[in-house]
Amino acid sequence: MTALPWGRRYLMCPPEHFGVVYEINPWMHREVVVDRDRAYEQWNGLVAALRSAGAQIEMLDPHPDLPDLVFTANAGIVNGTQFVPARFRHPERQGETPWDVQWFTSNGFTVDELPDGVSHEGAGDALPFNGTLVSGYRFRSDAASHAYLSRLTGAPVRSVELVDERLYHLDLTFCPLDDQRAIVAPSGWDSYARRVLEALVPEAIVLGDDDALAFTANSVVVGTNVVMPSCPPEVGRQLEAWGFDVAVCDVSEFLKAGGGCRCLTLALDVTLG
Repeated sequence: MTALPWGRRYLMCPPEHFGVVYEINPWMHREVVVDRDRAYEQWNGLVAALRSAGAQIEMLDPHPDLPDLVFTANAGIVNGTQFVPARFRHPERQGETPWDVQWFTSNGFTVDELPDGVSHEGAGDALPFNGTLVSGYRFRSDAASHAYLSRLTGAPVRSVELVDERLYHLDLTFCPLDDQRAIVAPSGWDSYARRVLEALVPEAIVLGDDDALAFTANSVVVGTNVVMPSCPPEVGRQLEAWGFDVAVCDVSEFLKAGGGCRCLTLALDVTLG
């Protein structure tokens, strides 16, 4: 098996202004208070785990009016030095895009935008696997965005319809491990998408509902290291048998907003096509 050719450099944003101040997914409830100190502690723990695994971390400055900026996975799609910024469906997050674009342009990226009226939420709904960009749609991203993404990046796109609003982004249901293996939560996909991904992924760790809803698939892979918000024993045994080392990071404060480990990171070393 060939290790993932990406996943050693990530963009993250400190949770200085993180909180649940609106409700745009089933996990978010404004009456639930985020413990900011604990969130910072958990975020720092994730940063430390990723660095220990060999990842380089770049920082995006937080913004007082953008509490979900911490979920950098949704900023857009990276392809070499190209950046395709997200077009957020919900107005509450649309202010993040200019802030993200500013970082990428100042760091040497060329920005190519999706057309107006087409929603897509970045790497939260698009992950490369073995030469293909697997992209989710329905709750946050439009199926129509996939043709534009393929045209902009030069990568073939496999569309996956998401059917469980609790698993509203692809990265809650799909975690590439290398060029042949992945962690998958097929309960989050329609029947056609299940067949597509079954054919695409030769070897998969298949999650049941409870493990999927614990965001087990929302993990970050750095070489042979898997940094996870949750790792059921049987998943850990299979990962170990495949030669992976597992680190579990408590990100429970971020789960209050519907985000796990991968949601808090954006891989900067992805090249598509």
